[in-house]
Amino acid sequence: MAREDIVSNVNEQLILVDDQDRELGFKSKGDCHAGAGVLHRAFSIFVFNGDNELLLQKRSGTKLLWPNYWSNACCSHPRRGESMDDAVSRRLLQELGFSCPLVFLYKFKYRAEFGTVGAEHELCWVYYGRYDGPLDVNLNEIAEWRFIGVEALERELINAPETYTPWFKMEWVHIKTHFLDGMLASTGTDG
Repeated sequence: MAREDIVSNVNEQLILVDDQDRELGFKSKGDCHAGAGVLHRAFSIFVFNGDNELLLQKRSGTKLLWPNYWSNACCSHPRRGESMDDAVSRRLLQELGFSCPLVFLYKFKYRAEFGTVGAEHELCWVYYGRYDGPLDVNLNEIAEWRFIGVEALERELINAPETYTPWFKMEWVHIKTHFLDGMLASTGTDG
């Protein structure tokens, strides 16, 4: 299934943070991503199915930053006054139309510039979940989606790294090194 809900805009208020993830204030999404970017709180969600395949999305062509690039299942920002738990659940439903239990893995800070268009400068919380069920994809956010096995993903990252978002590549290296064995050993699924 697919739908076309509008679930974000450049005026929504994001949470500004320092290097230790302490809240400093708020700024619009548009302002946070302009120029070299302003450090703000974000999240990234990795979802595997029961066959240990990772859910990937190709970002919508209408996205300002990294349009039509492949990335992890879901990534976004908590909004002003919103807890991270509420934000990750909200966005998974908004983009992919499902919910599943999510486990916090780690957080990290990065900056990535998209030419002269703007930048991501985020303190990103990374989550993991498992799901085997139908998707109801939001076409305003996602151009394509697919599940991919770890070996096939590794080949793609070697042969065509330029087709993936920078944060996905950074997160995947860390997950592969520190968490992947435990994630793939997990057998619990929801769906």
